[in-house]
Amino acid sequence: MASHRRPKQPSRTRVTVLTTAAAAAVAFSANAANAAPSEKPSKDEVKAKVDALYEQAEHATEKFNGAREKQEKLQKEISTIQDNVARGQEELNELREGIGLAAAAQYRTGSIDSSLQLFLSSDPDDYLDKASTLDQLSSQQVEALKKIQDKQRELAQQRSEASAKLKDLASTRAELGKKKKEVQGKLAEAQRLLNTLTAAEKAALAEEEARASRSASERVELGNDTSASSRAAAAFQAAQSKIGSPYVYGASGPSSFDCSGLTSWAYAQAGVTIPRTSQAQASAGTRIYSQSALQVGDLVLFYGDLHHVGFYAGNGQILHAPRTGTVVRYESINNMPFQFGVRI
Repeated sequence: MASHRRPKQPSRTRVTVLTTAAAAAVAFSANAANAAPSEKPSKDEVKAKVDALYEQAEHATEKFNGAREKQEKLQKEISTIQDNVARGQEELNELREGIGLAAAAQYRTGSIDSSLQLFLSSDPDDYLDKASTLDQLSSQQVEALKKIQDKQRELAQQRSEASAKLKDLASTRAELGKKKKEVQGKLAEAQRLLNTLTAAEKAALAEEEARASRSASERVELGNDTSASSRAAAAFQAAQSKIGSPYVYGASGPSSFDCSGLTSWAYAQAGVTIPRTSQAQASAGTRIYSQSALQVGDLVLFYGDLHHVGFYAGNGQILHAPRTGTVVRYESINNMPFQFGVRI
C-alpha cells in the first residue's frame, strides 16, 4: 500500500531567504530596465583620443626612423670594413708569398736562413720581439716581416671593430622591430576608435580638418614673409609641391612622407643634406626661439621631446606632414606646442 506522506514544509528561515533573493532579483531587473544605456563616446571625445594616439605613434615613428638610420649607417660601415679586411688579407697573403719564395730559393741552395725557418713555423710577431735575432736578417727581410706584422695587427683590429658593429647592428634591428610594433599598435587602436563613428561623424571630422587647412592656406597667401635663404626657399617650394601627399610613417618621399621625411626630402631637393629625424634636425642649424623672428623655410620643432617638425610657411602658419590619416598641408603654428625654429 502506497504511503501518503505529507510534503515537508520549508523552514521559516529558508522561506525568508528565498523571498529576499526574489525581491532583490526583481529590484535589479527594474533598475536595469530604468538605467540609461552606457553612452557612446562623442565625436569630439573620439577625436581627442585618436589625436593622442597619433601623437604617441609619431613619437615612436621618430624613434623608428632613428633606429633605421642607424641600421643603414652600420650596414655601410660594416661593408666598408669587410672590404678593407678582404683587401688587407690579399696584401698579407702577397707579403707572405714573397717571404715564402725567398725561403724556397734558399732551400734549393741548401742554405735556408734560420730567421725564415722561424717565420714559416710560427707567428713573426714573436720572432720580431726578440731583438737578438734581428742581426740574422737582411734589411729587406726585416722590412718584409715588419710589414706582415703591421698588416696582421691592422686586420685583427678591423675584425674586432666589425664584430662590435655587428653586435650593435643586431641590437639596432631588435629596437627597430620593437618601435615598428609600437607604431602599428597605436595606429590600430586609433583606427578601432574611428570605426566607432558613424559615416556622418567621420564626414564632419574630415570637413573640420579641410576647413582648417583652407584657412591656413589663405593666411599663407596673405603673408609677405621673406625666406631665410635661397636654399631655404627652394626647400620650401619643394615641400609645397607635395601638398596633398599622404602621411605614411617611416616614409621620406617622393610620394608619401612622415614629418621629418618631408623636411629632409625637401632640403635634399635644394642640395642640402640634413639629418633624417626631427630630434637630429633640431641641431642642424641656428635655433630661433621667437616666433616673430621665423622666416619662410625655417624648420619648426614641436613638443618637449621634439618629435614633430615642419616648415615655417609665414604669417603664423606651417607646412608639414601632420599624422596618419592626413596629407601634407598648411596648419596654424599654434595648433601644437612650439619649441623653437631652426635656420639651416
